[in-house]
Amino acid sequence: MNLFDHNPANANLLPKDGTVNYYGTIFNKTEADFYYESLLNNIHWENDQAVIFGKLIITKRKVAWYAEKPFKYTYSNITKTALPWTKELLALKQKAEALSGETFNSCLLNLYHNGDEGMAWHSDAEKDLKKNGAIASLSFGAVRKFAFKHKVAKTTVSLLLAHGSLLIMKDTTQTHWLHHLPPTKLVAKPRINLTFRTIVS
Repeated sequence: MNLFDHNPANANLLPKDGTVNYYGTIFNKTEADFYYESLLNNIHWENDQAVIFGKLIITKRKVAWYAEKPFKYTYSNITKTALPWTKELLALKQKAEALSGETFNSCLLNLYHNGDEGMAWHSDAEKDLKKNGAIASLSFGAVRKFAFKHKVAKTTVSLLLAHGSLLIMKDTTQTHWLHHLPPTKLVAKPRINLTFRTIVS
């Protein structure tokens, strides 16, 4: 199922076993461009790492991990320690909280330099995260397709994430659904994605 048209924020994009709300663009172009440039130039970006079958993999995609405390977060067998919030990240967190009614204490950021870089099917269900907690995904830069796949039924749902847009994943979404960012040759520009989440200390 493709959801490339705008959907009301109160409409659940998933047919069952989870809740995903797409708010569309929540910033005007001037605001979105400002945050894109600020994040691109001021975030402490590093190439992501993963240990797969005992082998250390360095990705082209870059990441950063920020939070209200120096939380440790482990995924792909690599542990990261959070940096303190920047002024821009705090403002973006508060905007996502105000619109969604949720609260967050941390943010994992991804920098995709072009469409060649994506993310394989996965769910955000690490033990450090609040179980069934909400994850707010903000997108800046290139418009990219984002997809969900049910772990049992294999049903798929996909949509385009616009520059300055907000997506909320919550309830049992991570338990029953995988999501991914498919690579594409059609995109030559960078995309920055922020996923605000709640770490349970």
